[in-house]
Amino acid sequence: MKKTTCAACDCELGAETITVKLGGKAVEVCCEECARALNEAEAATSSASNGKE
Repeated sequence: MKKTTCAACDCELGAETITVKLGGKAVEVCCEECARALNEAEAATSSASNGKE
């Protein structure tokens, strides 16, 4: 059986996961804290790249 890990913290995922869209791709995380962290990171990188010419 393939082991799946959290996209944010690399912990092994259990039965309950949260799916987050990141850069148009769905990734799985282990908890709300990791989901928020990925969403905040994506928002920061997209706003930083929008400011560039």
